[in-house]
Amino acid sequence: MENFALVLVYLLLGYFLRRLPQFPANTGLVLNQFVLYIALPALVLQKIPQLQFSSQLLLPALVPWALLFLVAAAVVMAGRFWGWQRQTTAALLVVLPLGNTSFLGFPMVEAFFGSSALPVAMIYDQAGSFVALATWSTIIAALYNPNADKPTVGSISKRILLFPSFIALATALLLKNWAYPYPAFIDTLLSSLSATLVPVIMIAVGFQFRLQLEPGEKGPLAFAVAVKLLGMPLCAWLILLAFHVEQQILQVTVFEAAMPPMVSAGAIAIAAGLAPRFVSALVGLGLVLSFITLPLWSALLGGV
Repeated sequence: MENFALVLVYLLLGYFLRRLPQFPANTGLVLNQFVLYIALPALVLQKIPQLQFSSQLLLPALVPWALLFLVAAAVVMAGRFWGWQRQTTAALLVVLPLGNTSFLGFPMVEAFFGSSALPVAMIYDQAGSFVALATWSTIIAALYNPNADKPTVGSISKRILLFPSFIALATALLLKNWAYPYPAFIDTLLSSLSATLVPVIMIAVGFQFRLQLEPGEKGPLAFAVAVKLLGMPLCAWLILLAFHVEQQILQVTVFEAAMPPMVSAGAIAIAAGLAPRFVSALVGLGLVLSFITLPLWSALLGGV
């Protein structure tokens, strides 16, 4: 719980720093870019070579895709049943299936299950959430945004291959068998850089936090929060129970499924003009409530 308390302190620091004139409005974006290009790749390079591969590790990669299609079907049916606006349904299709499985997921997994659980979280994030962001969310946003360029196989492939953490993942897999363990200097460098991930990203999340609600969107918002924070981890748990997986894989996969909506997916939806105030409220409210639901899921899963 000490690590969880630290995460909350970092979040509050970011929230209050936004009120100081010394920190410009784009501070959160700059901190995000540092994590994206430096801290997260360093963590991937450090942790992935420690992973012992087995057939069960396919599940953390496949479960997020199963959840994506289940959630997408639920959104379409709910939108038709309750008569939601087209933009609201489109926004949920872009944002709701994807969780904040790296920027929030990694520090939370480390806080509740220890650093040894991070490689499983990375598989869930890189093979699931990240690829879905680069493909599913991009395509859906473009389809519902009349002003967007039509996504192509080439543009999507380029987006995936040039993403910093994907490059780090491919490099780590190549180095695993012939350059690991790393020389002492490289190991120290990666350790020091990856150690910045949790404080920097949580300060950035706190700095960017917004919560705006509109009366007409309370129904879709309540549906989305319930599905994301409760329904998705429950479905993941039921899927994994059928395969009798190792405890750590089950814990981390379900816990990652319980993460609040992904900030990057929200940014894609907002950029496409898909109910931007609703998306901001969903991302903000999901983040706040996750600090209640995540400890509960950890307790159910037997976390530390």
